[in-house]
Amino acid sequence: MSKKIPFETTLHVRDTCLCLHVQRAARALARHFDEALRPVGLTNGQFSLLMALNRPQPPAIKPVAQLLAMDRTTLTAAIKPLERQGLVRIDSDPADRRSRLLALTEKGHWVLSEALPIWTNAHAEFDAQLGAEVMEDLRASLRMLA
Repeated sequence: MSKKIPFETTLHVRDTCLCLHVQRAARALARHFDEALRPVGLTNGQFSLLMALNRPQPPAIKPVAQLLAMDRTTLTAAIKPLERQGLVRIDSDPADRRSRLLALTEKGHWVLSEALPIWTNAHAEFDAQLGAEVMEDLRASLRMLA
């Protein structure tokens, strides 16, 4: 038996659904940063992943997955193309041979250093468009949700 929902409810959900608005904004931001980072051959997700690996000591998979809010399987799949491109190296942890450590290669550091000014400029565009205060409030709100 079918129970129809009024179209007004559809409009209400469209106008108030936090998930929908965050997903739409995330897709728009992803497109913007993907386009900006295209000259260095990275997507916004790859940039975030490389930046998450930019640490004094190579991290294990688990803390990187937690930082990026990914499961380990998804992170492992995301690392593979970066490893094939020579940007990331996966090493055994000397303290626990079952664990893997993720490290940027020299090429990875170079690509990340080329991408950083592009990322900075792309953010500056949003700051200029929406205002630095709005952007900081948005970041704070998103951190609270995450």
